[in-house]
Amino acid sequence: MPSPVSADRPAAQPPGRGSVEALITQTRRLKGDVDAVRRDTRGDGADPEERWQRALYDLALHQLNDVDAHLAQLRDGPPPRPAPAAPGGSLLSRVGSAEWNLLTDEATWSAELYRILGLDPAAPALTLDELPGLVPAEDRPRLTEMVTACLVDARPIDGEFRVVRPDGVVRTVHMMGEPVLGADGGTTSMWAVLRDVSELRRSQRTVSETRDTLHRHRRRQRTEHRIAAELQEAVLPPWHGSLRLPHQGPAALDLAAHRIPAATATLIGADWYDALDLADGQTLLTVGGLTGQAAASGMAMLLGAVRGMAMAGTLPGRLLTLLNRLLDTAAQPALGSAVCCRYRPTTRTLIWARAGHPAPLLYRDGTGRLLDAPDGTPLGASSGTVYEESAVTLRPGDLLLLHTGALLPEHGGTAAVDRLLGLASRFGPAHTARDCVRTVVEEFGGPGREDDACVLAAKVTA
Repeated sequence: MPSPVSADRPAAQPPGRGSVEALITQTRRLKGDVDAVRRDTRGDGADPEERWQRALYDLALHQLNDVDAHLAQLRDGPPPRPAPAAPGGSLLSRVGSAEWNLLTDEATWSAELYRILGLDPAAPALTLDELPGLVPAEDRPRLTEMVTACLVDARPIDGEFRVVRPDGVVRTVHMMGEPVLGADGGTTSMWAVLRDVSELRRSQRTVSETRDTLHRHRRRQRTEHRIAAELQEAVLPPWHGSLRLPHQGPAALDLAAHRIPAATATLIGADWYDALDLADGQTLLTVGGLTGQAAASGMAMLLGAVRGMAMAGTLPGRLLTLLNRLLDTAAQPALGSAVCCRYRPTTRTLIWARAGHPAPLLYRDGTGRLLDAPDGTPLGASSGTVYEESAVTLRPGDLLLLHTGALLPEHGGTAAVDRLLGLASRFGPAHTARDCVRTVVEEFGGPGREDDACVLAAKVTA
């Protein structure tokens, strides 16, 4: 062990028993606090951030276990024989010491160092020339450099290398040491403390790997969000106000729509709205949404299919039936909902059908009501579903409101409908569909939204 005179300072005196006891008490109190937080943290789920947090808690707790064990050794003194591993998964508690006398070429090891290196305590301690025999060839230059710098330049040792025990187990050892100087200033011996840091390095690698996984997960999320947002912007009509479709007679529709984004910027929905001027002079109105792993790309596929079938003259009920079959054959399972309307301006007739979606709302003369129609199962829920249609005749001044279900996530059933119908008095003075959409956004577009929502307003003009 180190003599009272070392290369740069006298050997430190052992701390008082009372101060060590106080440190042990503080350490154990902190261990309890960390362990309590650790137990409340789930680290076995699919969330990379949770796994990373749990790995850090584990590392901190292991290190506190080792601090506790080391302080106990300071209090109790060196053990007479190799001590058992500390409880709680200690990482650093296996600490041994050694001194190599350069004048006599003798080595003195603690019992714990024999255990770390897997050697027989009854055997002579290895000299500095023999020690590299336990070290893999690629690590020997590092050990030689540290020892040479200590003996020749009187520089402290602080580094790591691996050892291969006789049983074939590879351990990582951290060595800290100093030269001991004689009265003439020459180096007479070298002392060192060696710690088995194999488990510590393993735990640190776990933290690093979970951190890297978290970073990759977040990069993937940002990329997926950007692609989904670009895809949504590409396929949804870029309406920022009213839009009067061409080729319509005197009973044209004044249209406006808006996507209300979620409060969390990292979320992107797969809801859509659309209005399409068809070749026969009729107008397609539709809103819908999709859930699943590839919701954004699936939304683009469904909306493209809706447009294509509507242009081919397919009526809403048949269109949803075919759309359900299309979703049922998709490579990735998904569920969707939609309402599909076809408006005939010559007779002001609206033919519509729905699939697991809120029915349109009709506002007339200061009051509002839900349009009556048979229930339709969600898209993708049953391959054999046939969707029925309903028809209603509109009047000049009527307002038709279509929306996705996420518009009112905190309400259900009649409560959601009543809140929307309560806007009738505010829609009355509105002159355009754009004014009506603005009213809906003001009412439902505040902070705290968890999902995107879409709303489409169609006002029958004289």
